[in-house]
Amino acid sequence: MSVRSHIKSVVITKHFYKDLKDVEEVQSIVRDVLNCSGADFHELHKFEEHIDGNMVFRAKKEGLHMVYCVDRKMRIIFLRAFRNFKEYERFLGDKREIRNLIFHN
Repeated sequence: MSVRSHIKSVVITKHFYKDLKDVEEVQSIVRDVLNCSGADFHELHKFEEHIDGNMVFRAKKEGLHMVYCVDRKMRIIFLRAFRNFKEYERFLGDKREIRNLIFHN
């Protein structure tokens, strides 16, 4: 919550759009995460880890696992969304892929 007031911009990766396939759903999720409206979320703003000074978080809503981060420039970057828990776990374990998504946005 202390980071929230310092957020300067929002970035949504192509992967995040591709994972959800519905622009309205993406916009709704982003709005809910930014507003901290945890009503529909099982977990919201769950801190995962630091990767090269970037804070990685997750949110879970109705079986959908979303991974986002706050980078050093104080941008919130929505990285990926998964319906399959195993794919989600695999993604969190791949630090190189997470770094690439962060630095290419």
